[in-house]
Amino acid sequence: MKDCLFCKIANKEIPSEAVFENEDVFAFNDINPEAPVHVLVIPKVHISSLNDVNEENSKHISRIFEIIPEIAKKAGIDESGYRIVSNCGKDAMQTVNHVHFHILGKRSLQWPPG
Repeated sequence: MKDCLFCKIANKEIPSEAVFENEDVFAFNDINPEAPVHVLVIPKVHISSLNDVNEENSKHISRIFEIIPEIAKKAGIDESGYRIVSNCGKDAMQTVNHVHFHILGKRSLQWPPG
């Protein structure tokens, strides 16, 4: 989608601090981190929300979950632990309509947050 913020980041039309990239997945540091490590992981193909994952595009989501351990290891949080978060819809505070996963680590992550 030409107006999608994350599509523009994945296409390098908007600069970001990339931490991983391959043909399917792009990962970059969040500009407003909620933890010392806060990486956003997105499929390069546009999928608006988790509600739009289907048989045709689920391979892109699967690929993200194959890559997350690699990103965690590179960030030094693979052994200490990390949280994966994805928001779906306005009530869940999804602010960008492109499926994305937050990798959060390097601090104790209490539940509920706050």
